[in-house]
Amino acid sequence: NTTVSQAIHAWAQAQGRNIVKPVLIISYETLRRNVDQLKNCNVGLMLADEGHRLKNGDSLTFTALDSISCPRRVILSGTPIQNDLSEYFALLSFSNPGLLGSRAEFRKNFENPILRGRDADATDKEITKGEAQLQKLSTIVSKFIIRRTNDILAKYLPCKYEHVIFVNLKPLQNELYNKLIKSREVKKVVKGVGGSQPLRAIGILKKLCNHPNLLNFEDEFDDEDDLELPDDYNMPGSKARDVQTKYSAKFSILERFLHKIKTESDDKIVLISNYTQTLDLIEKMCRYKHYSAVRLDGTMSINKRQKLVDRFNDPEGQEFIFLLSSKAGGCGINLIGANRLILMDPDWNPAADQQALARVWRDGQKKDCFIYRFISTGTIEEKILSKTIYENEFEFMRGRCERRR
Repeated sequence: NTTVSQAIHAWAQAQGRNIVKPVLIISYETLRRNVDQLKNCNVGLMLADEGHRLKNGDSLTFTALDSISCPRRVILSGTPIQNDLSEYFALLSFSNPGLLGSRAEFRKNFENPILRGRDADATDKEITKGEAQLQKLSTIVSKFIIRRTNDILAKYLPCKYEHVIFVNLKPLQNELYNKLIKSREVKKVVKGVGGSQPLRAIGILKKLCNHPNLLNFEDEFDDEDDLELPDDYNMPGSKARDVQTKYSAKFSILERFLHKIKTESDDKIVLISNYTQTLDLIEKMCRYKHYSAVRLDGTMSINKRQKLVDRFNDPEGQEFIFLLSSKAGGCGINLIGANRLILMDPDWNPAADQQALARVWRDGQKKDCFIYRFISTGTIEEKILSKTIYENEFEFMRGRCERRR
């Protein structure tokens, strides 16, 4: 947009008495597209909200912001540690370039010994060294990090109850799951054969944990004719109004959840999934059950999002269910109109889940909040959950090191 580019250029060029607007408020995307306009501008302070977006030191967004001449940089983030310490290093090096050395030096001095010390097979020596390096890293970063936890909010907000609900796959799901893990595609992934697509294979298994109808049977099974499907099973793409919850463990429980909440309370509920296809099925079920529902995913514009959120949060509104994609849900959306939230499927990145879960338990909430995580037992989802627990434990250890000082 030429007008936006010109406005940024004018702001950057203003000097002395011509500086009538000293503050520039800009989105990451707009700044990335127009960073050339700031090349010769000396910025006094840069404040990066949702700063975990700078976790990838090789991304265009990081490169664009890092190229701006600014001696004072502040990052605001509720989830500074997302997947690994390399991402944490990117944030630290952005705010204090060079303090922890190069990426390779950081990996050698801190990341590798800390991770080795937390491995299940670590020796006593490796454990001791890992804890020492974690303590050393915490001592260094504590000089420029102000850490505040949800404990501050807990004093002013209603109670929050988190439940992990383990569900057994339905017989059809279990049969299909076993066929998938024995398929050529998954075997190639396990063996590390070139050309395999691990993320695709994992995605297929995760979708099956939600509902068999999320699969493309023709593409994802070696021999579709060998599948023994029930006679009344509606294949994906069927025009049937019912989503056949009896063939999905999670949908069976969800169906009972929604009925009980609707008939026994006036609570509203947020349903979150990583897959828009899952939201499609839930939306279909809501129509069949005559539940009033609204939906927000990545395809909706910012202006429409806020109108939808305001409508749902209205105490007099009739909307019972808010369907939300997890990626769209981590962008500061306030859904205090609901006090119940169900996370249909776990994310590999625990921070993404935490961002989404915080939509209902936040400033302005008046009711006790209930958070439910659905996990399919004996599946890839249990692996994801164990990874989440491991990473949350690391965050706890880092906080404990800070408190010791």
